[in-house]
Amino acid sequence: MNSNKLTLSFLSIFLVLNFNVFSQITLPKILGHNMVLQQNKEVSIWGTASAGEKVSVDFAGQNKTTIADTSGKWSLKLKPMKASFTPREMTIKGTNTIILKNILIGEVWLCSGQSNMEYAMRKYSKFETATKGYKPPEDDLNKADNTYIRIFLDRRKYMEPSPEHLGWDAAMGKPLVDFSAVGYYFAKDLYAKLHVPIGMISAAVPGSRIEPWIQASKMEITPKLKNGKTLEKLSADGGDSGKFYDTMIQPLIPYTLKGFLWYQGESNCFLNENIRYAYKFKTLIESWRNDWNDENLPFYFVQLAPYAYSTTKDERPHSAEQLPEFWESQKLALHLKNTNTIAITDLVDSIADLHPGYKWEIGRRLSLLAANKTYGQKNIVWSGPVYEKMKVIDNTIEITFSEIGSGLASRDEKPLSWFTIAGSDGKFVKAQAEIKGDKIILSAPEISHPVSARFGWNEAAQSNFINKEGLPAVPFRTDNPWDKLF
Repeated sequence: MNSNKLTLSFLSIFLVLNFNVFSQITLPKILGHNMVLQQNKEVSIWGTASAGEKVSVDFAGQNKTTIADTSGKWSLKLKPMKASFTPREMTIKGTNTIILKNILIGEVWLCSGQSNMEYAMRKYSKFETATKGYKPPEDDLNKADNTYIRIFLDRRKYMEPSPEHLGWDAAMGKPLVDFSAVGYYFAKDLYAKLHVPIGMISAAVPGSRIEPWIQASKMEITPKLKNGKTLEKLSADGGDSGKFYDTMIQPLIPYTLKGFLWYQGESNCFLNENIRYAYKFKTLIESWRNDWNDENLPFYFVQLAPYAYSTTKDERPHSAEQLPEFWESQKLALHLKNTNTIAITDLVDSIADLHPGYKWEIGRRLSLLAANKTYGQKNIVWSGPVYEKMKVIDNTIEITFSEIGSGLASRDEKPLSWFTIAGSDGKFVKAQAEIKGDKIILSAPEISHPVSARFGWNEAAQSNFINKEGLPAVPFRTDNPWDKLF
């Protein structure tokens, strides 16, 4: 055989072998054994194959087929299914066959953010005391035995398909060690309320700003305030726009979800951001919903805990009001439908600790929020008192609250703390706060004509003001300059 024929022969073998490799059906890592599929919604199944290849999916009595496009991508949707504890197999066929085992149907949530969301279950071995009256949970790392709670965590390797289709695990034993404590306790409490399988996907990175979680092209906007003024283009803030979106969020799309949980902001708070963060947050929420083609997906987030930002040595000096202003920027997201937040001002043992340990209670509070707002369990009280409106009456300010539960109260039965009022000069002084029904009456001897009030408006504020369900009141100021401009 001459050299030209030999070369052609080897080339033919190479092309055949590679054609066979590329013609194999592959699945994204999020589709695998032990996964939970979302109930009562169309379920997306997708992957790659050779161009023009016919692909079929069999699951729970449904058989769906599709054809891979010219780039080899294929996708289809299964019809909505009811929750099921019965482990099922999914068969995906083309030139090869993939069988995914032990699949359940229930509720699926994605939890994301930075270190306080990433905060792993293993850290509870070091958390032996609790001073706030919230009892530490049982030793779930050794005792968890609920095979109907499934977790997905793969440390920024979401882009790499798994030939073994591994990634999902039951939330117990070794797989639980590194999983988000907030995500797990959200799932554990939600399971107790709904009695359906729960699937939790964790995509969180310690120290991450918000920009890496937003697709870079979506950051190229210049926000316009309601007064006609514009902010500088958001992308000018840098922060590696899209870095974690590309590697940890995009590979999950369009896995069918019920909603999102978000616990992030400390890194942006250190940058003294307020209204700029609010627009980034709005961009993230709207763009993720758009990615999943569902503008109604619930988005629930955690208000940052008290922390002594003002004492940190940083190139940017911080005031004691920087954190409250950031809370305000977080809360501007509530202008978007199906968003809400929980307060955790009472879950801090030391304001020198950026990572308070009461993650089981944070997960529980998020589940209370989801149970009430997403699952219609309106009898569940999910929040402490929330500022609704104010009224000046003679030399007092009357504050009306929503989310009062079964009544307003003092946690320690002492006078309510961290209320201030001011007159027209804008100088705030400590106020006496009296509970009257669902209202608080504020006054101060030195203020005869009060015009504004604030509550918990300090990075160190851990007030005793609660509702009778024990949930803390949400900090606020009646003189919010941003609310009318967002």
